[in-house]
Amino acid sequence: MKDQLINLAIKAKEKAYSPYSNFKVGAAVLFENGKIYTGCNIENASYGATNCAERTAIFNAVSDGGRVLKAIALIGGPNNYTYPCGICRQVISEFAENGDVKIYIVKNSTDYIETTLEEILPGSFTKKDLDNKGE
Repeated sequence: MKDQLINLAIKAKEKAYSPYSNFKVGAAVLFENGKIYTGCNIENASYGATNCAERTAIFNAVSDGGRVLKAIALIGGPNNYTYPCGICRQVISEFAENGDVKIYIVKNSTDYIETTLEEILPGSFTKKDLDNKGE
């Protein structure tokens, strides 16, 4: 499954719409239903309206009924590992059951880092914090 996620993220990167930064990013996510969804970054002349590849893939899955994210692979530039931005980390956290999600930060099909949400977003703010109502 890991290799399939990585390869689909690489393919999704080619669909990126990045006329302003020319920095293409692709992502592939595996949800609890066993389906894999992909996404790419989609830029906008109004930069704040840009959507990252990770969120595009996750929102694609959620719009199809997915609720529990199991794994994600993402790829950006070929010379560096591209980690999820802060907003994407928070969205990953929202759909990761108990923080249990594998994250693959990819340079190419054979060069990647395997990490976890807890490692890249320790102490994340989640639904549990809202359940406690600040107590």
